[in-house]
Amino acid sequence: MTSTPARPVSPTIELTLAEKRARLTDILRGYGSLIVAYSGGVDSAFLTAVAQETLGNKSIAITAHSPSLSEDELIDAVDLAKKQLWNHRVIITDEINDPRYAANDLQRCFFCKTELYTHLIDIARSEGWDQVANGTNADDLGDFRPGLEAARDFTVRSPMVEAGLTKADIRALSKEMDLPVWDKPAQACLASRIPYGTMVTVEALTQIAKAERGLRQAGFRQLRVRHHGEVARIEVPVEDLASLIDEETRNTIVKKIREAGYLYVTMDLAGFRSGSMNEAIGVSAAQAKKSDGL
Repeated sequence: MTSTPARPVSPTIELTLAEKRARLTDILRGYGSLIVAYSGGVDSAFLTAVAQETLGNKSIAITAHSPSLSEDELIDAVDLAKKQLWNHRVIITDEINDPRYAANDLQRCFFCKTELYTHLIDIARSEGWDQVANGTNADDLGDFRPGLEAARDFTVRSPMVEAGLTKADIRALSKEMDLPVWDKPAQACLASRIPYGTMVTVEALTQIAKAERGLRQAGFRQLRVRHHGEVARIEVPVEDLASLIDEETRNTIVKKIREAGYLYVTMDLAGFRSGSMNEAIGVSAAQAKKSDGL
C-alpha cells in the first residue's frame, strides 16, 4: 500500500459540481487500485459507483456485517451492489466483542472503525490493493467523529474530502447518475442510538433495529429510536410529528415499539437530530469546565 493523502480542496477555491466530480475521478485514478468501505448509504454508494466507473476491476466495495448494522441495511447494500453490477464483498467484523467498544465511551466509534480498518488493511496487503478509502465528505469534518482518527491511524483515504465534495454535492451527483439511494436518509451505526456510558450489547442493537423497522413500516423515512433501557425515545422530523395526532398511526407505532421489547414509548418533540446523543457531550463538557473554575 502507498500513502501520502492529497490535501483537501482549499475552502477559498470555488469549484463547480462538475469540477469536483472531475477532481474526484483524478484522485481515484491516482490511487491505482482501491478498496471502498461500503455501507450502502449515499456517500459510500456514490464513491463506490465512481470508483468502479474509474478503476473497473481495480476497485472493490467491502461491507462489514456485524450487529452494529441492521439486517435491513445489509440487505439493501447487497441488493444495490448486485443491481449496479459492482465488485462487492461482505466480511464479518467483531467490534461487539471488543470491551472498549462495548463500554460505549466517547471513543466508541474509534474502536469500531479500528476493527473495520484492521480487516480492510489486512485484505489490501494480502491481495495487493493499493489504497483503502471511506465515504467521509467535507461536511463530516465539523462533527464529533472519533472514527476519523482511526482512518488517519490506518492511512485510510477520504477522496471526497480531498475533492471538496459536500453532502449536498454527493446527493446531486448521485441523482445525475440515477443512483437510487441519492435521497436516502442519513444512517449511522445502531450503537449511536445508545447513550454514552450504557453498555452496547447484541440484544440492545437487535431491539433498536426491530423498533426502527417498525417505524419504517408505519411510513416514516427519517427516524431514530434512541435506546434508554425500557424506554424508546423516538425522533422523527418535526413536520412528521403532526401525523401522530392520528390515533391509528399512534397506536400502530406503540404496538410495533413494544413488540421490539420496549415497555415505554416517548416522542422527542424537538424532532429528528442526526447525532443527538452528542448533545450530552456538550452538557458534560460545560459542567466540567464550570467545576474546574474555567
